[in-house]
Amino acid sequence: WGNQTFNSDFILLGIFDHSPTHTFLFTLILIIFAVAFMGNSAMVLLIYRDAQLHTPMYFLLSQLSLMDLTLICTTVPKMAFNYLSGSKSISMAGCATQIFFYTSLLGSECFLLAVMAYDRYIAICHPLRYTSLMSPKIYGLMAASSWILGSTDGIINAVATFSFSYCGSREIAHFFCDFPSLLIISCSDTSTFEEVLFICCIVMIVLPVAFIIASYARVILAVIHVGSGEGRRKAFATCSSHLMVVGMYYGAALFMYIRPTSDHSPTQDKMVSVFYTILTPTLNPLIYSLRNKEVARAFRKVTRKDKSGE
Repeated sequence: WGNQTFNSDFILLGIFDHSPTHTFLFTLILIIFAVAFMGNSAMVLLIYRDAQLHTPMYFLLSQLSLMDLTLICTTVPKMAFNYLSGSKSISMAGCATQIFFYTSLLGSECFLLAVMAYDRYIAICHPLRYTSLMSPKIYGLMAASSWILGSTDGIINAVATFSFSYCGSREIAHFFCDFPSLLIISCSDTSTFEEVLFICCIVMIVLPVAFIIASYARVILAVIHVGSGEGRRKAFATCSSHLMVVGMYYGAALFMYIRPTSDHSPTQDKMVSVFYTILTPTLNPLIYSLRNKEVARAFRKVTRKDKSGE
């Protein structure tokens, strides 16, 4: 890293001021954060505690909740601390840490959502081979690969971003350290890195989306031919939940990272970032739990146990 990057902290301009409207919005964000934290924590613990949920689909869902839980804890607490304390600074190490975790988790979720689509494809299109094609060893390896590939992307982005010099303004027009915002304020030539970044986005966003679309096209065709009305409804409920999550997540990611840096608007970027770093992790457990009888049953079971133990 160049010497210039160690001279001072970065300044996060944030998303809120202290006007009554923004204070209300900040409070709303904290409430949403609390809901996301509790919802994803509950999903992870519920799947861990209930033996009937120890299946590939729910294991992958627990990994998605764990990623969402880590993602909101990467961005919101620092934003809240800066707003409440009046400080807007973030250290070089803090900024690098945010970029690493943020990009790692985004990449990991991209791959995990593709794995979840593959799981549904095998379950619906090849049910007799499901136990062999989705054995604990295989789905565990798939989940671990998602984490590893995402972490590799996080390391590359963090190291590359901080290899640039920041000799002018150190104000980041965002509420957390996001590498497109840092590229804008860098005084180095970032064109080569932006080209590499575009290729990485194709690999980590577009290819998984194409795989998911292909998997669900096969699933929809198979569901149409399901004789049982109950089986058709159950398959559509499971797949529609996943597709809602995929649509929200990839839609925001494509908007943010496929565009050239010169086309980025700080205001737009902050609004979209709020959507997929805070709102999407909140909606994921709600979508899966409200539309899933097994999760609802497990929740009632745990609640009854807790009440009987009092």
